[in-house]
Amino acid sequence: MLHYEVNDGVAVMTIDRPEARNAIDTPTSEALIAAKERIDADPTIVVGVVAGTVDGPKPMFSAGADLKELRDRRFGDTDDRDQRSHRLADLLQSERTTPWIAAVDGPALAGGCELVLWCDLVVASTRASFGIPEVKRCLVAGAGGVFRLARKIPVNAAMECALTGDPMTAARAHEVGLVNELVEPGEALPRALDLAARIAVNAPLAVATSRRVLLETFAMPDTEAFEHSMTSVRFLMGSDDYREGLDAFVEKRPPRWKGR
Repeated sequence: MLHYEVNDGVAVMTIDRPEARNAIDTPTSEALIAAKERIDADPTIVVGVVAGTVDGPKPMFSAGADLKELRDRRFGDTDDRDQRSHRLADLLQSERTTPWIAAVDGPALAGGCELVLWCDLVVASTRASFGIPEVKRCLVAGAGGVFRLARKIPVNAAMECALTGDPMTAARAHEVGLVNELVEPGEALPRALDLAARIAVNAPLAVATSRRVLLETFAMPDTEAFEHSMTSVRFLMGSDDYREGLDAFVEKRPPRWKGR
């Protein structure tokens, strides 16, 4: 089950399967995919926040893909196997235009960790942890876990996680740069919403474009990166919201963004 709500330009998605440690089964994956598409299609939504319900004695962000569901599947030929690949992997391979924040208030393991790595920003409580334990089951974190971890934290730290399968504490994840903000238990979602609000006051087009430029130019030489950036600047200068931003500044009032 996935709860979805929107307030003031922020879409909040909460995975609510505490009886299964918030494992992501096919219906939940499909709900996340639908939410992503809905968010990207709505110019009034500036940022998404994904969290796991923290009900029960052992709060969990997500234990990853629902292994019981995977075990119970019976595959036929190769084509059938391809068609029935887990929808969580489909989500984590997909592109999006809107930034997402992961609010992590418990362990994020396997596919749950891969979902965090797919997000752009992370707010985590001290009871959170992050791990890709696939090697313990003769698997590889193939839905982005291995290569995205190595892009977000130092290679040696990523290698330790990938080869041991042992989880990384929230404090260590904050130290190596995976976690943007480390908070007390129970504060991950509220603080993630605070961060989202700081983003949501900005022009939606500029937020989405800045995210895209950052990702696309990350490894470019400066000359190419400048050209890429200026193309985006010219695009934004042709938008209604560019004029609105200038008018609001001159008139000393909050801008009224239209997302175009």
